[in-house]
Amino acid sequence: MLTFQRLSGPDLNQYIDELAQLRMRVFHDFPYLYDGDAEYEARYLKTYIDAPDSVIVLAFDGDKIVGASTGLPLRHETDEVKQPFLDAGYDLDDIFYCGESVLLSEYRGQGAGVAFFDHRETHAQSIDGMKYSCFCGVQRPDNHPARPADYAPLDQFWGNRGYHKCPELTTHFSWKDVGDTEESLKPMTFWMKPLS
Repeated sequence: MLTFQRLSGPDLNQYIDELAQLRMRVFHDFPYLYDGDAEYEARYLKTYIDAPDSVIVLAFDGDKIVGASTGLPLRHETDEVKQPFLDAGYDLDDIFYCGESVLLSEYRGQGAGVAFFDHRETHAQSIDGMKYSCFCGVQRPDNHPARPADYAPLDQFWGNRGYHKCPELTTHFSWKDVGDTEESLKPMTFWMKPLS
């Protein structure tokens, strides 16, 4: 049975290496196809140690971390995450950004996805002024050659959590796909929900 722990700040330092490996393992699969870099991952995760009001939710099987989910106030994110909201006239201080959720495949279907959103939204609601929760997902074409035949997008799951897709809020992230020699830009679309 999975258990969950919500952590912020320096308490996360002890898990950085384990989380970096977990992220690279899960994001290696479609739709991210991420050819990971442990040093980059460690720097990325340090954001969630240093940023005020950030959170990481850890999923444990016994004492083994099998999943993790991140979040922080949008105002602490990078420019490519913030700019679409600024362009659309949002106040960054109103929005909590759910970074990503990663879970080993053998533990899926046991309620971790719901728990990850619940924990992050509860954390967001504890921060003064937060009105919305958001996240973004990569947009891969339906005919992508690496798309598994049984791949099921998470759109329905996200909709069931109360999120709606915002095609007007898009950005691009750059990473190196598995099998590529260079990084390339990937289109990302945001989803949002009110927190109240």
